[in-house]
Amino acid sequence: MNYQITIAIPGQAVRQIVFPCGAYLVGRGLDCPLHLEDGSVSELHAKLILTPTNVWIEDLGSSNGTMVNAVPIREPRLLDDRAVVTVGSTVFRVSPAAQAPAPAPTPAPAAPASAPMAEPPPPPKPLPEEKPDPLAAVRAEVKAQIHAELVKRLDLKRLATSSLSAEALGARVRETLQAIIAEVTARRALPAGLDAQALEEELYNESVRLGPIETFLADESVTEIMVNGPRQVYVERHGKLERSPLTFMDEASVMAVIERIVSPLGRRIDESQPYVDARLADGSRVNAIIPPLSLIGPCITIRKFAKRVLTVEDFIRFGTWTQAMADFLKVCVLLRKNIIVAGGTGSGKTTLLNVLSGFIPPSDRILTIEDAAELRLNQPHVVRLEARPPNIEGRGAVTIRDLVRNALRMRPDRIIVGECRGGESLDMLQAMNTGHDGSLTTVHANSPRDVISRLETMVLMSGVELPSRAIREQIASAVDLVVQEARLADGSRRIVSVTEVMGMEGTQIVMQELFTFRQRGVDPQGRILGDLVATGTMPSFYDTLSSRGLSLDPALFAAEGEGLRQ
Repeated sequence: MNYQITIAIPGQAVRQIVFPCGAYLVGRGLDCPLHLEDGSVSELHAKLILTPTNVWIEDLGSSNGTMVNAVPIREPRLLDDRAVVTVGSTVFRVSPAAQAPAPAPTPAPAAPASAPMAEPPPPPKPLPEEKPDPLAAVRAEVKAQIHAELVKRLDLKRLATSSLSAEALGARVRETLQAIIAEVTARRALPAGLDAQALEEELYNESVRLGPIETFLADESVTEIMVNGPRQVYVERHGKLERSPLTFMDEASVMAVIERIVSPLGRRIDESQPYVDARLADGSRVNAIIPPLSLIGPCITIRKFAKRVLTVEDFIRFGTWTQAMADFLKVCVLLRKNIIVAGGTGSGKTTLLNVLSGFIPPSDRILTIEDAAELRLNQPHVVRLEARPPNIEGRGAVTIRDLVRNALRMRPDRIIVGECRGGESLDMLQAMNTGHDGSLTTVHANSPRDVISRLETMVLMSGVELPSRAIREQIASAVDLVVQEARLADGSRRIVSVTEVMGMEGTQIVMQELFTFRQRGVDPQGRILGDLVATGTMPSFYDTLSSRGLSLDPALFAAEGEGLRQ
């Protein structure tokens, strides 16, 4: 089944393109199969879905909107042969093609320069997206109607701000929803194919909880949730992004969810403060940003907080490290080596930091300092400190740097900083150099050498004017080991390098790599195969192990790396 699309763009010749069934992005972006050279069309404007029986158009949060027969659409809209679609200034119509394209086209005479029809390009490949849900538009319309009736019967905003408890509010909403849906079902007005119970749960979540987000918070396989406006919800599972069929009713629903997250924390979000960082009750990190900064509507990003603390055995099972590598890093922690865990966003730095922290002896006094408290240590003597953002008046902020300075007065044996990202790096380096050995932190960097450059830059952000050589001497003296972690193409998180900082040589910091990850290939399921192998270099502190009552097999550092293979 093929469809012919007739396109009219002001100032350009009318053209026709034949598309097979599939899902196609419509927009000004060069990657859009239905590419429109029209300045009033967004980069990703709409999505056209062609099936053997139906044609659907969906607006993707475009700047100028999408109209069908001069009526703006908010939901996916079913098109007939006479429907005229307007995107920006462009108008097009979709109709079944008269015949399938010939398999072997014959040469045609050249068209005159004034020919109104351009030569049709070869049919583009359909996007590898999810199949369209023909009930999506119906479900959205029914949800909107029931929600409107719910608001009519219950003043939700007034109830939410009243002295009514959360449990009583939820019970009131649940009872009213059940009554409305029962009335709709009794009138046989509920469209076939819609599950009344699922509909009730969706509406309940959007009314008093966190909407579709509730489903993903309960799903342990989901690690991140990304809401890109009301019509796009993505989740990360096993390191891979996938789009969810669940959506919000409208922008107001997304804004209501953001308000439910930030209000109990004393934060605000509005046009004067259009973005906010917060934390859910379970510890999950939340970032929200709204118009005018976001051009696609309110956006929410949630990094979920694991309900169960990962262990050394979990890391071995996931392939993040091997038992031999776990033993080596445990010895480094017991030797009170200052360790920096480096990696990109989402590479698992905080999770690895938490596991390394578990190697600290229970007799040590540990201070953890974080932007959002994520570390969970089982030692008995742990003091947890968390930074505080400014209040509604813009005052009262307590930064990571403030907490690091205060921690030095709290007699810590170990200082663990969730992430160094600014001037606190100078205070952290000074702490490492003044008797607080065995400290741990994380840094955003793509390689161990980049860690040094990042630390230099962040020290300069402290406002203290130090010469470059003095900064490097501080770094070389403070940092003992850099553990580099990465998220590979298959979504797995692996330790890809362990590098020792040896000291200064002239004006440069000398580093030697002890272990590196070598990829051997890819299995039929797309998983990356590889080993963390030794480079043949012994760590400079190996001779001190026996004096501390510790030991490591020398074969661990053999160049062939057999000691590290599973």
